[in-house]
Amino acid sequence: MDLNSASTIVLQVLTQATSQDTAVLKPAEEQLKQWETQPGFYSVLLNIFTNHSLDVNVRWLAVLYFKNGIDRYWRRVAPHALSEEEKTTLRAGLIANFNEPVNQIATQISVLIAKVARVDCPRQWPELIPTLLESVKVQDDLQQHRALLTLYHVTKTLASKRLAADRKLFYDLTSGIYSFACSLWNHHTDTFLQQICTGNETGATNSLERTLLSLKVLRKLTVHGFVEPHWNAEVMGFLHAVFERLKQFLECSRSIRAENLCRDRVEKTIILFTKVLLDFLDQHPFSFTSLIQRSLEFAVSYVFTEAGEGIVFEQFIVQCMNLIKMIVKNYAYKPSKNIEDSSPETLEAHKIKAAFFTYPTLMEICRRLVTHYFLLTKEELTMWEEDPEGFTVEETGGDSWKYSLRPCTEVLFIDIFHEYNQTLAPVLLEMVHSLQGSTNIEDTNAILIKDAVYNAVGLAAYELFDSVDFDQWFKNQLLAELQVSHNRYKPIRRRVIWLIGQWISVKFKSDLRPVLYQTICNLLQDQDLVVRIETATTLKLTVDDFEFRTDQFLPYLESMFTLLFKLLQEVTECDTKMHVLHVLSCVIERVNIQIQPYVGCLVQYLPLLWKQSEEHNMLRCAILTTLVHLVQGLGADSKNLYPFLLPVIQLSTDVTQPPHVYLLEDGLELWLVTLENSPCLTPELLRIFQNMPALLELSSENLKNCFKIINAYIFLSSSEFLQMYASVLCQSFCSLLKDITTEGQVQVLKVVENVLKVNPVLGPQMFQPLLPSIFRGIIDGERYPVVMSTYLGIMGRVLLQNTRFFSLLLSEMAHELCQESDQILGNMIEMWVDRMDNITQPERRKLSALALLSLLPSLNTVIQDKFCGIINISVEGLHDVMTEDAEAGTYKDCMLMAHFEQPKVTDDEEPPTEQDKRKKLLALKDPVHTVSLQQFIYEKLKAQQELLGEQGFQALMETVDTEIVAQLQEFLQGF
Repeated sequence: MDLNSASTIVLQVLTQATSQDTAVLKPAEEQLKQWETQPGFYSVLLNIFTNHSLDVNVRWLAVLYFKNGIDRYWRRVAPHALSEEEKTTLRAGLIANFNEPVNQIATQISVLIAKVARVDCPRQWPELIPTLLESVKVQDDLQQHRALLTLYHVTKTLASKRLAADRKLFYDLTSGIYSFACSLWNHHTDTFLQQICTGNETGATNSLERTLLSLKVLRKLTVHGFVEPHWNAEVMGFLHAVFERLKQFLECSRSIRAENLCRDRVEKTIILFTKVLLDFLDQHPFSFTSLIQRSLEFAVSYVFTEAGEGIVFEQFIVQCMNLIKMIVKNYAYKPSKNIEDSSPETLEAHKIKAAFFTYPTLMEICRRLVTHYFLLTKEELTMWEEDPEGFTVEETGGDSWKYSLRPCTEVLFIDIFHEYNQTLAPVLLEMVHSLQGSTNIEDTNAILIKDAVYNAVGLAAYELFDSVDFDQWFKNQLLAELQVSHNRYKPIRRRVIWLIGQWISVKFKSDLRPVLYQTICNLLQDQDLVVRIETATTLKLTVDDFEFRTDQFLPYLESMFTLLFKLLQEVTECDTKMHVLHVLSCVIERVNIQIQPYVGCLVQYLPLLWKQSEEHNMLRCAILTTLVHLVQGLGADSKNLYPFLLPVIQLSTDVTQPPHVYLLEDGLELWLVTLENSPCLTPELLRIFQNMPALLELSSENLKNCFKIINAYIFLSSSEFLQMYASVLCQSFCSLLKDITTEGQVQVLKVVENVLKVNPVLGPQMFQPLLPSIFRGIIDGERYPVVMSTYLGIMGRVLLQNTRFFSLLLSEMAHELCQESDQILGNMIEMWVDRMDNITQPERRKLSALALLSLLPSLNTVIQDKFCGIINISVEGLHDVMTEDAEAGTYKDCMLMAHFEQPKVTDDEEPPTEQDKRKKLLALKDPVHTVSLQQFIYEKLKAQQELLGEQGFQALMETVDTEIVAQLQEFLQGF
């Protein structure tokens, strides 16, 4: 591509590509895509985006195309890779000057230079770093800033490389520029602080930007540029200086007016200082040992004493708490139980921690966390009043919650309490004892203190197991607090029911459950919405608990379900509806069929909620989960839900519908349980299967559930289902088997096996295209045992239950392999006997014995040659299935089923689904469960004896090992 002639054309097409008119935009994009692999194209782009007189949008697009080209074509091994000559020109052009006036474009240029550096620096681009270092020294503000910005992105990119050789190069780079980086940072930092003192806001803003960038460079060099940084005096000097600079910037932040834009950048720099410490601690815990004392003193003084008042801000407090937490929890600082096994570095760090965390310090941290940081704020209380659902979402982990102060304080409390529970448990218990009895409803502060202390007891529940008699506290104190109905006492009602939820799986007597259930019923009628939502949460924790007993819960089920449904209707936020639906689902799941009398209202409401939630896919996922448990609870009666249920399944599992991205997994589960609980196959249920072929093509993690659904259709109504879909299924399976895992292959084969089990006459014909490959797999000795086992299970069904089709298949294989049928049959029997140990399921082992015995009686010399193997397998089968009747001294086949019995189910057991019943009835027709192997062997041997005569039969039996014969005779006693 000639640069002079091409520049005008490329510029014109780039201009068209910025158009809002798709008729202009699309052809331009196509043309640019074609040029991506043209030599010289990226040189033209470089000329365009470095020409500051051109339109900004065009230059921006040119930078993006250049950056994408680096990803695709810069490496030597890439298809259509750029030539070395053009790359040399481009590298030189990229660092020719650092004077880009537009911030966004400057950032993109810095990023793309870093991308090239990742591949080429330092070997093919040794001049990059020296050029950047020279450019950051110049007096021109713009050039200095752009060079520093580029240096940061290059450093960040090179620091992220993880191969040993790349790490070595970065260590070498760091040792060469670290001193300069430190002096550069100190220079810009001092300049900023001086300009702030003199009131030069414009100059201070520019200097602060350079301070931030140089600190970002130093962060990467310090954390990733040294193997053992504690041996480097400059590194440790910089880290100690961080504490002094932090103090300066915190004081600076206090002195800057709140409305000053510079204040945000100062706070951002303060956070970056803390990130340097946190990253260094994470990557080099032992090198951090000499900083432990100072870090703890610094963080604790600002966060837990008056020193921080009027200075600290929320994100800084979060970072300080994270620093304390990382030191407290750090595995490297914890000695082994056997002290002699601990390293000197670990013992030194542990000693420093122990010296710092004295009883007074720990007590002050604990008290401050609970009585200061745990208190509900005015903003939170206002939100409670004005937006109760929003408050609940925030408290239970909304998107903003996880980045806020409250969860950070709670996590720090849990970690410190776990580490120092012997010291802190008495402190917390003393706070609890000081709050005995109900609190004056007029004293808001006292109510908030009690709320905070109860919060602490809930968070530390596992640590307080031996220190708190929760059952007594529940009976003597907490129950009474829940009965105080005044509006001002609602923080305590909410906190107490939350507290019970935290302790329910730790220490809570089963005998007290009915009292708790009655209390939950009462609180689900509380005047305050937040209390009701929190109560629903505790109910979920209660029914999910290991010690939950249905019989205790049933007397309260109707009341609870009605109140939960009322709450579901009342709340309006998507997140809250999802939460309440989840609670309802858990209740339905635990009580199962006991829910049937009470679900009418919910069944009527869900279609409306589904319609209202059209734009809220996550709420629809919650509805699908609820429907899964409803169908399981209703059993065969779930057919009454089909007018709503089946269109929901249809939409959720249709890959042509956009919502399937969110709904597919839950939709497939609902489809499966609907089939499992369906009493009969309806036309609508059959029609939904049209979605399945496309799902099989996806070959996603949902494939396992797809096979379960196919099997469920087979068990539900094989004739109707296979008549309509066997051909499509067979095509899908043939395609799948070409590119699928071993596990997936077995799932496909199990479907075929189930078809043959349900319909042994028509099944082989319907899946005939698959059977030759299965036959070949057997005679070739398939190497995966689980696949071979399934192959033999399928062929066993054909051989035993459809002899005519097996003969046709044998003839087909003989023609295909150009061999005699008898030879192929002999090979198959030989491999079957040889690989019998691959079959681990007793049902399949018995099936193999029955199938091979079905070849008898026979005059065929091949079968007679394999007679010994057939008898060996038969005796193995007898050992698998025969149990001895000690009293009668005889054997019986334990797999035989005489009739169908409805199993007795206790309250805590799940009743059998309709599919379970269908499988039982199917088993009553299955030779594996209806034919006595003992009887079958006797009859086949007798028939063979009659066919050959006594002498011929004896000659045949002599081919069998005498030990096997003896075992066979013992099993056949009495015949």
